[in-house]
Amino acid sequence: MNNEILATVDGQPITLADVLYFIQAMGPQGAQYNNEQGYQLIVEQLVTQKLLYLDAAKNGLAFEKDYKDQLEIMKRDLLTSYALNKLLAKVEVTEAQCKEEYLKDPNKYADEEKVTASHILVDSEESAEEIKGKIDEGVMSFEDAAREYSSCPSSQGGGLLGEFGRGAMVPEFEKAAFELELDKVSEPVKTQFGYHLIKVTEKSDAKPLSFDEAKETIEHELLSAARQRAVDSKVNQLKILYPVDIKNNKSGIIT
Repeated sequence: MNNEILATVDGQPITLADVLYFIQAMGPQGAQYNNEQGYQLIVEQLVTQKLLYLDAAKNGLAFEKDYKDQLEIMKRDLLTSYALNKLLAKVEVTEAQCKEEYLKDPNKYADEEKVTASHILVDSEESAEEIKGKIDEGVMSFEDAAREYSSCPSSQGGGLLGEFGRGAMVPEFEKAAFELELDKVSEPVKTQFGYHLIKVTEKSDAKPLSFDEAKETIEHELLSAARQRAVDSKVNQLKILYPVDIKNNKSGIIT
């Protein structure tokens, strides 16, 4: 099915496989093109590329010095990247190593304290106090007030910001949110964005993670460190084979 021909340029096919490869090469951004309309846009892009390639080949651009120089740079970079990937592919971290690291200090791996909060953002303290009065008196719910008065995009969801830990919000907002009692509406909180009314609906305390819960984090940390050691070791070996002389520049400026 991936061999399905979606277009031809001078008799040369552009297949579904070409389109899927193009999407994959885009990484996470490619997901937005994984639909019929996206396929069409990519086909048009591939047609453009094919036309430019055919014209360049016909006009002998491959023989120009600038092209050859750029090609050599690309070949060098690709070979360097390939060599690095081969080196890193040999680096492994075992479960036993992860468990040993975990047992050194289980408290190091903990799920942080978090809150689930909503807010209403307005441009003045007076407005915030007026809205809080309406909520406290039962004239309207916090969620309805957020939809009507809040200038934050979260207003469409009743002001819900979701769950977050420390460091995710500006300090003034964070302090108020983590100190607030559940289901209570805060006094107006001033930040660089304006004045907030905050409501916290859930709290979760920091708690140690089990090994299974922490394993992925530990593995990532150990693997990153092991890969760096592998690169450093390889570079040190290569410096013996290929002497390196880095010139000192007293001005501190590379010219």
